Amino acid sequence: MTTLSIVIPAKNEAEGLADLIPRLHELYPEAQILLVDDGSDDDTAAVAADAGATVISHPYSKGNGAAIKTGARAATGDVIVFMDGDGQHAADDVPRLLERMSEGGYDLVVGARQGRESQASMARWSANTLYNRVASWMVGQPIEDLTSGFRAVRRRRFLEFLYLLPNGFSYPTTSTMAFFRAGYSVGFVPITAAQRVGKSHMNLVRDGVRFLLIIFKIGTLYSPLKIYFPASALLFLLGLCNYGYTFFTGARFTNMTTLMMLSAFIVFLIGLISEQITNLQYKDSGIGDPE
Repeated sequence: MTTLSIVIPAKNEAEGLADLIPRLHELYPEAQILLVDDGSDDDTAAVAADAGATVISHPYSKGNGAAIKTGARAATGDVIVFMDGDGQHAADDVPRLLERMSEGGYDLVVGARQGRESQASMARWSANTLYNRVASWMVGQPIEDLTSGFRAVRRRRFLEFLYLLPNGFSYPTTSTMAFFRAGYSVGFVPITAAQRVGKSHMNLVRDGVRFLLIIFKIGTLYSPLKIYFPASALLFLLGLCNYGYTFFTGARFTNMTTLMMLSAFIVFLIGLISEQITNLQYKDSGIGDPE
């Protein structure tokens, strides 16, 4: 029989947890419900404990990803459901994720937010749409929601990737791409996310820059050459165009042409080396090996 753990990372989410945890107990009375309190300064831990959750507290705020890793290490279920405690993720959607995993034989099932109404803002919706398209191109499969933190995963598979996960907010991106990279099965279930309860911990400028870096992380996690080769080809093409222009106008081979072509060569070599490092990283860790 498959056992279930539900991990909820939370920081100052007492209001949202008061409704979420009792509902989870109603749906899955035998499940292990873990609340990872990431340095809250409100009643988050007390509310969760009173509602019947097992509480693990960080002495200070380490980040959403760090809370996820703490919960994953403490989880005992064969399957882990990760969800936020801010009211955006509905307990009633958990059975849909588990049903999809059971029927489809997936290793990871992600709750994919549908439409702009499920996003915190227009900027967030636009950014997530861009991430989804880039990631879909990288893996050659449609990715409906790269950054959703609502997901069900087989614990043994997820533990393989703990060393890759950042302590910040981009753990969903990293784990999703790592599962694709390892050849595991990833599925999506459409959900509608509610507006969060309380104040968001996201900072538009700081986390906007951080999320832009996700694009490059996608490439380095999955296939670096898919990022580096187009950049190299573009530089080489610009060098050829510059050479053609200077040759026909002055019969010259300029320093700019040399710089562009050398840059193209260097970028390609960096991509090639990154590709080999990525392959070795997955090979040495045993990720993707049969059970």
